[in-house]
Amino acid sequence: MATDSADSVVQKDRSMVLQKNMIAEHFKRLERAPESGEPVVYTFVPGNLTELIRSFDALPLLPEINALQSGMRGKSKDYIAEAERAGHSEDVCTYVKCDIGMLKSGNIGPTGTKLPKPDLLLLSYTGCYTFMKWFELLREEYDCPTVFLQIPYQGDGELEPEHRKYIVDQIEADLIPAMEKISGKKYDEDKLKHHLGLAAEAEDDLVAVLHSAKNRPSPIDSYFGGVYYVGPIFSAFRGTEEGVEYYRELRKEVEARVAAGLGPVTPDGSLDEQDYRLVVEGPPNWTSFREFWRMFSEEKAVVVASTYTKVGGTYDLGFRHDPSDPLGTMADYCGGCYTNLNMPSRIDMLVNYIKDYSADGFVINSVKSCNSFSAGQLMMLREVEKRTGVPGAFIESDLVDPRYFSAANIKNRLESYLQMIDARRQRTAS
Repeated sequence: MATDSADSVVQKDRSMVLQKNMIAEHFKRLERAPESGEPVVYTFVPGNLTELIRSFDALPLLPEINALQSGMRGKSKDYIAEAERAGHSEDVCTYVKCDIGMLKSGNIGPTGTKLPKPDLLLLSYTGCYTFMKWFELLREEYDCPTVFLQIPYQGDGELEPEHRKYIVDQIEADLIPAMEKISGKKYDEDKLKHHLGLAAEAEDDLVAVLHSAKNRPSPIDSYFGGVYYVGPIFSAFRGTEEGVEYYRELRKEVEARVAAGLGPVTPDGSLDEQDYRLVVEGPPNWTSFREFWRMFSEEKAVVVASTYTKVGGTYDLGFRHDPSDPLGTMADYCGGCYTNLNMPSRIDMLVNYIKDYSADGFVINSVKSCNSFSAGQLMMLREVEKRTGVPGAFIESDLVDPRYFSAANIKNRLESYLQMIDARRQRTAS
């Protein structure tokens, strides 16, 4: 879900440049929305119903995408300070404070375009209670309609039939009428099916890209590089022709690297020689993203699987949007997002990633202001170690608050952890 500023020169895949241009064009279209008459729907990444929004010819705008991109561009520090001056606690999610601070500072988006006011606030509650308070704050600012879809938590590890029906009923009774009202268009199921078909096509290509990390060397980095790969499908482009084209090109690019025996492109070049294969749990730090990535790449460590790249959909576990059951498949999608899974399911995912991707270890990045990810992570660490026999590492940072990124501390912990992996290898070899 990342884009970079153009200030410094770093090596990038063609796909990274392509998705950056796609997102920039989307922000330009958003800026023109008040004149074009296109309705704008603010929503979130987990559980977003982009296909339905697009079927009404409306534009999605995702506040946490704004926040993380502001962090990468060095703007989040001032926005957070602005929000804290307005009374928001230091312990509040820094995505929220960054977004509120941006709003209070003129609502200029991370690409420099003016962001339009929402015609509708659409919240799909998928495991992050902070989202509710976030949209309450935005509703106070914008005084616009709000639809809140209550998504049952997968407490028993699956979405029950009655839970699925409960979500579908809300979409029919609350969301579709609201979309019809703001757009002036009637619900068109055939149009929705078309967008869902495009989504499934892109999802197939994304999963092929993610599974490519099973190769040696891995042609991708599934955490740092992965946030670029999931950007279009997690934000505004799932269910669109542009999204299909992006993932088709991305897959070709990655398959070419596999054929050539090449590793992923990092900010400092191609990581072809890989000494460590890791799995990572938790979101990345955005304010020092490249520095964080270099800590891994300089040690020749590649991330072969990550949980963060599943917050917008667990496609690699088999889910696909199904055009034959448009409302039901959207309910399944909302209920299956990573933060809506129970703790045993999240542990199972990590255990399976370590085994399926032949990982040497796993790293948990515990984010200070993100309780949806960080709650229970020490227990997850112990359980994954117990079930796999693979030791884990625990580091700490934050989403977009640079005050909580200690480069020296993280680097020391990572280096010590990789040295421990080396020591275990030597014991095994002897």
